[in-house]
This record gives sequence, structure tokens and C-alpha cells, in this order.
Amino acid sequence: MSDKPSVLFVCVHNAGRSQMAAAWLTHLAGDRVEVRSAGSTPADQVNPAVVEAMNEVGIDISAQTPKVLTIDAVRASDVCITMGCGDACPVFPGKRYLDWKLDDPAGQGVEAVRPIRDQIKVLIEGLIAEISPVPAA
Repeated sequence: MSDKPSVLFVCVHNAGRSQMAAAWLTHLAGDRVEVRSAGSTPADQVNPAVVEAMNEVGIDISAQTPKVLTIDAVRASDVCITMGCGDACPVFPGKRYLDWKLDDPAGQGVEAVRPIRDQIKVLIEGLIAEISPVPAA
């Protein structure tokens, strides 16, 4: 059993918001947090505008693929963060659930994705400070 916190990001298609959130958390927290993402109805590929927007900030998610949400993924996570998937996420006692209200980047160009990307970064920074603060030197 790992002593580091684990976070699962869930959106409908696992092609935009949850991919950006997972990438930001991995980028900013490194190996201090275990990161997963999934979708209730996964798309065939990550949204190309999302890939481009993340590339602009030096994070390459081009190799990521949308994954289906499983009960095991929820069970294995300490925190489940949903982004517009409604009731599709199974609920287990003892888990922490957050619902982040974010615009859906589906069908949007990179100009529309940038503010969503930046909003997610702010939310991730707050999450890291809460669940995995950097130890004092």
C-alpha cells in the first residue's frame, strides 16, 4: 500500500479536462502523488486542441489515451475529482469527492482551451498544497 495520496480525475470523454488535470498534477507534484484519469464514455483520442494547449506550457500529453472509468480506479484513489460526469462516478465510503465546474473543451479551438487549462492549473496548485505539501527544509 502506498503512503502517497492518489487522485483520480474523471470527465465524460477523458479527452480534455481530466487529461489536463492529470498532466498538471503529474508535472507539478512529481512522484509525491499517484495520478489517474478516466472517462465514463471515453473518446477515441485526446482532444488535439488540449494537446496543443498543454504543449504551449511545456507539457506533452500527445501519448495519452482516454481510459474507461472502472470501479477499481475509484476504489484505489483517495480523492476523486469529477468534471461534468454527473452521477457516472461510483461512490465509495471513505473517499473524498470534489466536483470542479469547468467549461468543456470538446469541439473548441486552442484559444478556448487556454483559459480552461489555466483554471485547472490553479485548482491543481491548491489541491497539491492540501494533499501533499512540500516538507519544510
